[in-house]
Amino acid sequence: MKLYYADHFVLPLPEGHRFPMEKYSRLRTRLLACDEFDETDFVVPAAASDEEILRAHDAGYLARVVAGTLDAAEVRRIGFPWSAAMVERSRRSAGATLAACRSALAGDGGSACAANLAGGTHHAHRDFGSGFCVFNDAAIAALAMRAEGRVRRVAIIDCDVHQGDGSAAILAGEPEVFTCSLHGAKNFPFRKQTSDLDIDLPDDTGDAAYLAVLDQALATTFARARPELVIYLAGADPYAGDRLGRLALSIDGLRVRDERVLGACHGAGVPVAIAMAGGYAEPIDDTVSIHFNTVTTAARLLRNGR
Repeated sequence: MKLYYADHFVLPLPEGHRFPMEKYSRLRTRLLACDEFDETDFVVPAAASDEEILRAHDAGYLARVVAGTLDAAEVRRIGFPWSAAMVERSRRSAGATLAACRSALAGDGGSACAANLAGGTHHAHRDFGSGFCVFNDAAIAALAMRAEGRVRRVAIIDCDVHQGDGSAAILAGEPEVFTCSLHGAKNFPFRKQTSDLDIDLPDDTGDAAYLAVLDQALATTFARARPELVIYLAGADPYAGDRLGRLALSIDGLRVRDERVLGACHGAGVPVAIAMAGGYAEPIDDTVSIHFNTVTTAARLLRNGR
């Protein structure tokens, strides 16, 4: 199972910024220290090219991002100060999901699963970034896999606590790409888009209710989409201790969520590319533990053949 990382392409942030950039390097360090993976499983991806990005994003927006000519309102909406390093980091993060999709589809190393140890930047729309998201890696990857003739039907299963509004908007005219989002009804973004399947959840949903709804959503997604590839956004932010969450899931409940999603993909024989998506817990190690569980759960399912 290949794990694509770009945490050494650091996005410089001012001191006190609320985005937990450190979680990515901590996650890779923890995965390297466990017994599930060899060093050769960790791969630095190529940066997403203009051609790949432009399938999902407007040419004028890409040009402003690259040149650093975004206006003040656009920069505020993204939530990161502009820098050349931000552009490179964003290209690499999208490239990691592209690489994970190709690896999963090719069965590199005998697997039908691969992961981006970052990504899940689902708030980026066609012509603007938002919510710490510059380029929409899931939309870029889904459209690339279709354009490259690798698959015809793709499902994005988004289990971040926030709706995948950018993915829904970008892919609204793509009937062969199915968007499923399970998210907090009262959480960001406050102006929701229309996914193919939206599950709006109340605050304090908890493990049992969440998992019951997830099972229904998975059954509906596989029945309607009949995917040949799943892109799974495994957000850590439904966690009870997340600053931006409010769905009140436990760490164990999120591990079971991963088992349900990845098990459904494996049981249907559908390759899956995983992206980490959001996570804002304090302490940060809780977020790292949730992401770690996602990746090791995928590895265990592959190893055990179930």
